[in-house]
Amino acid sequence: MQTTFEIQTRGQGLYEFTRDVTAWASGTGLLTLFVQHTSCSLLVQENADPEVQTDLCNFFARLVPPATDPSMSYLTHTYEGPDDMPAHIKAAMLPVSLQIPVQDGRVMLGTWQGIYLFEHRNAAHLRRVVAHLAT
Repeated sequence: MQTTFEIQTRGQGLYEFTRDVTAWASGTGLLTLFVQHTSCSLLVQENADPEVQTDLCNFFARLVPPATDPSMSYLTHTYEGPDDMPAHIKAAMLPVSLQIPVQDGRVMLGTWQGIYLFEHRNAAHLRRVVAHLAT
């Protein structure tokens, strides 16, 4: 069983789509999610306190600053904007696929866990995440 979720982003940040996934998943098996882009990531992360998402965004912005930052002067892939290559670096550091068990139609996330697309670009994008449930 497969589907594709489309997630509209408004720039850098975490976008939860747990509800979409849980509404779609049925049966028992292993759910695989895969993002079809090279400048964003997928995460299972806390969904109770929005400060967690803020702190994650701030940490990765500090860890991998824009190409205009003097510490990033070694970058050569810069013609798509100062956020592009840093977005690729962040996506290389974070997962682009997730595997989550599903039991009797219930996605087996913990109490405070949610499924997020982590957008690493500044501009809005329409992102596609392919879901495959192997039962």
